[in-house]
Amino acid sequence: MTQNTEIHVPQKEVIERILSMELVRVTERAAVSAARLRGRGDEKAADQAAVDAMRRELNKLPIDGTIVIGEGERDEAPMLFIGEKVGNGTGPKVDIAVDPLEGTTLCAKDMPGAIAVMAMAQAGSLLYAPDVYMDKIAIGPGYKKGIVDLDASPEDNIHALAKAKGVKPHEINALIMDRPRHADLIAAVRKTGASIRLITDGDVAGVIFTAMQQETGIDIYLGIGGAPEGVLAAAALRCVGGQMQGRLILDTPAKIERARGMGVKDPKRKYDMAELAADDVIVSATGVTDGALMHGVRLKNDVIETETIVYRSITGTVRRIHGEHRELAKFLLD
Repeated sequence: MTQNTEIHVPQKEVIERILSMELVRVTERAAVSAARLRGRGDEKAADQAAVDAMRRELNKLPIDGTIVIGEGERDEAPMLFIGEKVGNGTGPKVDIAVDPLEGTTLCAKDMPGAIAVMAMAQAGSLLYAPDVYMDKIAIGPGYKKGIVDLDASPEDNIHALAKAKGVKPHEINALIMDRPRHADLIAAVRKTGASIRLITDGDVAGVIFTAMQQETGIDIYLGIGGAPEGVLAAAALRCVGGQMQGRLILDTPAKIERARGMGVKDPKRKYDMAELAADDVIVSATGVTDGALMHGVRLKNDVIETETIVYRSITGTVRRIHGEHRELAKFLLD
């Protein structure tokens, strides 16, 4: 006699698993669309191709979604703007943060590190803020909370991190975006003896690098970058461990007023990682060009290959997905 045993998985968990894979499809299509314009020198065209593909795929999902962190606001459409509704409206209410092409310059010049990335969480979980700059600091897992602080000096943060790690300051490696605004920051970090890796773009990946110290050599991320990238980075870091703080740079009355309209009451508030991205967050990132995180899109005669990393905070799961797309290759490459 054979006994049939059924394993019942809660519907919510089934839906979340399905949506995790659907997010992969979204970033894959955005990455492929951008990759077709790699090395062409046209940042706007590559970005627009990624935006169009991401919007098209998002609107197929069984969600009632709102873009809370995007590339701009309503008057800057056709970019995926803050407040835009996406999905077919039949599923759960969710917040979405997107960067259809992080590293537009990297893609336009066919340089390493361009990715298509997005995050999704239950409605009310992701910071709802205007498309402005954000001051950020991040470190990887394994440290006591509060070891570094956005309000501390760069020197104090480097020395505190070195002490917690049990090394000298000159053994700490910082990652900072190569921008004129960071001249004083770079000088302060170098004064401690710490080394600096400068990047031209890609601060989502830059923050994630701190959680992969053995592979990347990066101990700390410092500096000012985009707020959308800050929220996306915080979402990913929550999934793999680490610490991050961010503060919106609301340096004009117009920015303060826009932020207030989105619920930001204190323009000088310092947000920790859980305040930037709370509850259960799913993050999907697909490589456009080859980089330290993943391979870029491979456009072959009969197949398109992609590599995607999917993060989920509630389980701490990181999945690497290698995709081979034959029908898409027929459609796009014929």
